[in-house]
Amino acid sequence: MKVKEAMNQGVIAIKPDTKPLDAFEKMYKEGIRRLFVMDTEENPVGVISYLDLVGVLGTLKPSTKNTDSLKIEDIMSEDLMTISADDEIEDAANLMLRADVSGLLVLEDKKPVGVITKTDICRLVAAEILVPS
Repeated sequence: MKVKEAMNQGVIAIKPDTKPLDAFEKMYKEGIRRLFVMDTEENPVGVISYLDLVGVLGTLKPSTKNTDSLKIEDIMSEDLMTISADDEIEDAANLMLRADVSGLLVLEDKKPVGVITKTDICRLVAAEILVPS
């Protein structure tokens, strides 16, 4: 099975100058656990996870919750893992395991088209085991 057959289409992204609290609110609103960071030409430049944001926002003292000077580009991971939409699901699973990440940005012609996560792959495995063909 190809990645494009199991991925979540579309990419929910933010800009590098987004404030961490705004990113956190966007994740909450969208019900997701990672946001991809895109530059002004819509090229992927990084990723920020829910846990990254909780770590940063949680370490601020209550009296200094002012994060106005902090931007996503200051805390995002630039180690962005990607996979081609035409790659096999097994390749995505192996890459996530080796890189110890829970999701990959899916590219087609070098442009972001979707996201594949460990949860997506688990659903496929469960469907195959629980509903044999």
